Amino acid sequence: MKFRLTISKTIIVLAVFLSSFQLLHAQEIGLQLYSLRNKFKTDVPGALAAIKSWGIHEIEGGGTYGLPMDEYKKLLAQNNLQMISVGADFNELAKNPQAAIDEAKAFGAKYIMCAWIPHNGDEFTNEDLKKAVDVFNAAGKQIHDAGLSFCYHPHGYEFRPYEGGTQFDYLVQHTNPEYVNFEMDVFWVKHPGQDPVALMQKYPNRFLLMHLKDRRPGTEGNQNGRADDETNVVLGQGDVNIAAVMKEAKKIGIKHYFIEDESPIPEQQIPQSLAYLHQLK
Repeated sequence: MKFRLTISKTIIVLAVFLSSFQLLHAQEIGLQLYSLRNKFKTDVPGALAAIKSWGIHEIEGGGTYGLPMDEYKKLLAQNNLQMISVGADFNELAKNPQAAIDEAKAFGAKYIMCAWIPHNGDEFTNEDLKKAVDVFNAAGKQIHDAGLSFCYHPHGYEFRPYEGGTQFDYLVQHTNPEYVNFEMDVFWVKHPGQDPVALMQKYPNRFLLMHLKDRRPGTEGNQNGRADDETNVVLGQGDVNIAAVMKEAKKIGIKHYFIEDESPIPEQQIPQSLAYLHQLK
């Protein structure tokens, strides 16, 4: 009898441990709010409720869609949504990083991301690149000193050849990793002809955040940071190889993942993308 009780207790302890282990290692998948940009224009509460209905808790955004901050934060709380990261304009970071810091802290976010370096048309010059290094290092230090983290989100035009590598290599090598890191958008790495997995392997300590996005097979790439919205497909149905991306991303310890669906039918595609991610081993 005593032996049976001991076995039962052992089984219970193991079950609790395994359950805790699975919860600890379950990957939280968030959403970049740009995915629902059109719905937010007319129905902010409905957009947030849709996100909740998909079982998503972590979001990346910025701004309040015209609502008072308190009212918007109340909607976030009602839908159990946590703002992990907020976007910041490059020129704002150059002139007044404190504004981005204040917004991030108002939301309780831990990350500030910038998704675009201003440049003329399709010409991203080395001068643009070097200005970005200076702005990111300075703003990144101020953001770091405020207890937050800064990440830059490349959009594809940064992968042109430069000094035996690419302009992106220069950006990584000349920014201080204590103050500046990166958010990989796997679509915008694939689109200019790069391999997201290889890039993570090359810089395993510099990518903290990730946008999950897949590209329609047969899409012609470019290094201009442009693609038709229709080329965004359900995760796992494109040519980015999301399964390999997730395997490597977990290996290097990506902190937060956000689906970003720029297609015309995000409310149809996002649940399918979530289902695909949840069945990955």
